[in-house]
Amino acid sequence: MPAQTIDEVILRLEQIISDAITTGNRAGYFAALYHKVTCRVKEGIAIGEFQDGPRMEKLDVVFANRYIAAYDAWTAKNKAAVSLSWQIAFTQLQKRSVLVLQHLLLGMNAHINLDLGIAVVEIAKELNTPLQQIHQDFNSINTILAALSYEVINELDRISPLLSLLGKHSGNNSLLIQFALSNARDGAWCFAEDLYNNGNTIASRDQDIHKLGGSIVTTQGFIRFTVLIIHLFELKSPSRITSILRNYQKTYIKVH
Repeated sequence: MPAQTIDEVILRLEQIISDAITTGNRAGYFAALYHKVTCRVKEGIAIGEFQDGPRMEKLDVVFANRYIAAYDAWTAKNKAAVSLSWQIAFTQLQKRSVLVLQHLLLGMNAHINLDLGIAVVEIAKELNTPLQQIHQDFNSINTILAALSYEVINELDRISPLLSLLGKHSGNNSLLIQFALSNARDGAWCFAEDLYNNGNTIASRDQDIHKLGGSIVTTQGFIRFTVLIIHLFELKSPSRITSILRNYQKTYIKVH
């Protein structure tokens, strides 16, 4: 059953993290990051930080359920029920050569660039609310996700001590530049507007985001060589990596 409350979302994410640590599943990387985001949203709702707390919880739950449903369908080997954007993220979980950073970016790519716009439109229509009225809360959840993502990425030294090489040597082809979260946020909102006003754009959007996911893991030339060097010195135990990501203590981030 889909989660009905933000507490149920948090519990489900904790189950995914726990299973990933037990089985050595790299799916725990994104789940650990997303758990922090969801706990932060819950905290923000409790202190009245959002424009509409109850609506934000609905948005958070609908948004999270898209990831959870995709993960459950993939785990059940029901590939047809998984978007192309999530398929590429889950497929890479089996590959040892993919950096932890790349796994995180693949999850954010599918969830922000595809799922978030769909979730916002679903909530707007369910509540019979003009889409523009949700824009502020949309930006708030993106602010949290982006800020926590960058915090985690900046704290990956324990996991990937040579990760800084990527920024130094990749120039305009940097994975971080290809997946600039500010651009992802703007693109997700434009997608939401198109979906709200015109409908029937999900399939084409999914194909585009799948291609973007491919660019995150398909590196060439000197970038490819740099990624290989970084990987050589990165921790290799998925269970240990997930535990580190889960236990990382975040800084409090205001959304306004």
